[in-house]
Amino acid sequence: MATNLAATGATKEAAKWLKGKVKAVPSGDTLVIMGNTKGDTLPPEKSVTLAYLIAPRLARRGGTDEPFAWDSREYLRKLCIGKEVTFKVDYTVPSIGREFGTVYLGNANVGHLVLSHGWAKVREQGQQRSEGNDTLSQLLQYEEQAKQQGLGRWSKVPGASEASIRKLPPSAIGDPSSLDAMGLLTANKGRPMQGIVEQVRDGSTVRVYLLPEFQFVQVFVAGIQSPSMGRRAPVDTVAEPEINSEEANGETSAEPRAPLTSAQRLAAVPASATEVSPEPFGREAKHFTETRVLNREVRIVLEGVDKFSNLIGSVYYPDGDSPTAKDLALELVVNGLAKYVEWSANMMEEDARRRLKLAELQAKKERIRIWTNYVPPPSNSKAIHNQNFTGKVVEVVSGDCIIVADDAVPYGSPLAERRVNLSSIRCPKMGNPRRDEKPAPYAREAKEFLRTKLIGRQVNVSMEYSRKVTMADGSVPAPGSSESRVMDFGSVFLLSPSKPEGDETSPVRAAAGGQQQPGQNVAELVVARGLGTVIRHRDFEERSNYYDGLMEAESRAVKQKRGIHSAKDSPVMHITDLTTASAKKAKDFFPFLQRSRRHPAVVEYVLSGHRFKLLIPKETCSIAFSFSGVRCPGRDEPYADEAIALMRRKILQRDVEIEVETVDRTGTFLGSLWESRTNMAVVLLEAGLARLQTTFGTDRIADANLLAQAEQSAKGEKLKIWENYVEGQEVSNGSVPESRQKEVMKVFVTEVLGGGKFYVQTVGDQMVASIRQQLASLSLGEAPVLGTFNPKKGDLVLAQFSADNLWNRAMIVNVPRAGSVQSPSDEFEVFYVDYGNQEVVPYSRLRPLDPSVSSVPGLAQLCSLAFVKVPGLEEDYGQEAGEYLSECTLDSSREFRAMIEERDTSGGKAKGQGTGTVLFVTLVDVEAGSSINAAMLKLYFSKVNRICSFLKEN
Repeated sequence: MATNLAATGATKEAAKWLKGKVKAVPSGDTLVIMGNTKGDTLPPEKSVTLAYLIAPRLARRGGTDEPFAWDSREYLRKLCIGKEVTFKVDYTVPSIGREFGTVYLGNANVGHLVLSHGWAKVREQGQQRSEGNDTLSQLLQYEEQAKQQGLGRWSKVPGASEASIRKLPPSAIGDPSSLDAMGLLTANKGRPMQGIVEQVRDGSTVRVYLLPEFQFVQVFVAGIQSPSMGRRAPVDTVAEPEINSEEANGETSAEPRAPLTSAQRLAAVPASATEVSPEPFGREAKHFTETRVLNREVRIVLEGVDKFSNLIGSVYYPDGDSPTAKDLALELVVNGLAKYVEWSANMMEEDARRRLKLAELQAKKERIRIWTNYVPPPSNSKAIHNQNFTGKVVEVVSGDCIIVADDAVPYGSPLAERRVNLSSIRCPKMGNPRRDEKPAPYAREAKEFLRTKLIGRQVNVSMEYSRKVTMADGSVPAPGSSESRVMDFGSVFLLSPSKPEGDETSPVRAAAGGQQQPGQNVAELVVARGLGTVIRHRDFEERSNYYDGLMEAESRAVKQKRGIHSAKDSPVMHITDLTTASAKKAKDFFPFLQRSRRHPAVVEYVLSGHRFKLLIPKETCSIAFSFSGVRCPGRDEPYADEAIALMRRKILQRDVEIEVETVDRTGTFLGSLWESRTNMAVVLLEAGLARLQTTFGTDRIADANLLAQAEQSAKGEKLKIWENYVEGQEVSNGSVPESRQKEVMKVFVTEVLGGGKFYVQTVGDQMVASIRQQLASLSLGEAPVLGTFNPKKGDLVLAQFSADNLWNRAMIVNVPRAGSVQSPSDEFEVFYVDYGNQEVVPYSRLRPLDPSVSSVPGLAQLCSLAFVKVPGLEEDYGQEAGEYLSECTLDSSREFRAMIEERDTSGGKAKGQGTGTVLFVTLVDVEAGSSINAAMLKLYFSKVNRICSFLKEN
């Protein structure tokens, strides 16, 4: 034996048994075995040819298989691939770089198994044959046994040899140009194709035999890209060692060989010819793919073809004994060995794309392998942890925003109601009537769907993240700035869902962290109806813990063409808003509301404890409605907020019934309101949060006797406003009446409006002089460059008054329709906060205002003549009344004494001319000693308001 090895250039090695796993089976007599390592270290590999055996040779470029070559390779592949083996190298042949050895699979000798099944033969040993070699003798016995039984290559079936030769298409023998990639895709799009991976070029590129035609194709894994394995230098000729089936076991031959295939040529290029080194983790990605799919049976689903006719597809490989196959793309991404690629992912289904994207995000968060040094982009979202609560839904703001009353917070507390924006979804915007913005298509439907589902229902809320609101120009407000606003997002679940409709049945899902959702996900219901879309978050943006369920719901809605995904226009509903119309129009509408005794309505807003905005669907109008004969504390009075909170919880956005008795001079309809047959005025009176006013009698008030009983009960128990009640003594909102000195101011009038309203400045106010001095000292240059100064509604700026060209502090009331400044002539409507007048000025007459000057409140105070009702400018004699009041008051040298009779703070902060807190005053000319209120009466331009408090409430 030693003589024979020496003659062939082979060297015998000392027997050393090793263990490893079979990584590849390139032919019927050769195995690629890799060692075992820990961590990411690549294991060593050995290509071991079974000693003394020869298997039939597979086809090379332009050639054909030897008989039974494919069957031989397949037997050894199925026997050993991916399995643990024990092996030793018996001898090597340095001239051809081959190692030959003995391999055991468990207790079975692999060489013996191959021979006994007839898939190889014993290599001829020359003249000496097998004298004195027990190993060869044993191998020959197995070979002879197979021959006698007609097994494998020794088959005695006529034509078996010819039938075993594969009929290979040109692509399998080195001519890829003949492959019609587009035709193959068209015929098999989306259909699983069986194949065997013959080569792994890199982690995301494999070369596959598609069975049973043996088309040899290169497939780029869809949706991902692994690190490159580098690029080799182009080689015109490759020194191909002439190795045939004989020399594979130690003998040389001068027999001419067929040219190598492109795959074999690539493998034969020496490492020194490499132009570009592999990218980081390129080798690891390739090894990952090889250990899972190389020489294994896989399913290929073709997804598309790129512009270079490369096939793009998904690769699925077996997961041990599990019936579910694994997705190679997903596994690579999960293990940080590939990145998500949008262009090829777009060929895949939505669910597959989403899984890849989420897997990449998780790998980035954990900084696995290729993401080790990943630095996430800045995000304006922040996670919220451990903020779960249960409560009752009191208001639906829009299709993706609700207000929930937290059960754990005391009733009436300002913190009891929490605004919750539904995580990761976006519904059509409701618009803004104040800015003349109409609701977007399906916005009303989305809000109404949530209203009918949630109002008054118990829900479980899981807060998930907060986000800073982006401004109109797309920028994010600086932290701590007055413009910054934070929105809180969470998932809302119905604890006891009503009977689900067909589109609302969904399996109970698990959150990203594994916990089960506690009920029906409200956001999922909205999206499934086609009333909202799922937000495509950027990397590292916080998102819903139930994001997968939302995406599935949206996918169903798109397929079913529901809501905003349909080609139909949304239903149009024209609503007449009488709350913004004139009192005359409301009065004209009154007969329509008296045609029926009771009308169904929906409470849109709770304006105060006793005053509401109602939608009457049948009449397609919105009205201001107030309880007849029942009044709650006014703004800033004790228990006012509690009365509002009670009504919000009881009737806001609920279906109610109303009876309209009359309409007052301000256009507010007066009457009674029932929710579930309960008179809500009775509820207020019983809670001690309102008082009964019977100035005009109770003959027209429904349930008048119940109202009186409810008030008497609250008085008897001394509840809320009656806590200091003494029998026979009238109490005002919980406090014993006391005489108080009325406040008197010395003022001069700066602007006169209609309806008896006007603006004043206080005489001798040091702040007036200070502001004037600061404005005079400012150095104002040219108009700002477009884009550097973009005033928004509500901003305080400097504006140049058109009458005297002096600069004054002003509030932006309206901006150009474009939203941003396009030219210096763009017009802004401004309100001069120190004088009360308002005008339209071009952008060129505006300047930014220094914070030291803007922090001082406006110096002009809105007032109204007390105890009289002056007609508005649009009413009869309104113009004459305004002109007369101007003649009497508009003189900078004339001083007046203003006695404050009452304050109305219901207007809130000033947002323009005629808004904000109003002082009802008796105005007396200091020099003449005459009352302006009396003068207006004397000239019949006004009339006495005999029940002042009643009309002020309305």
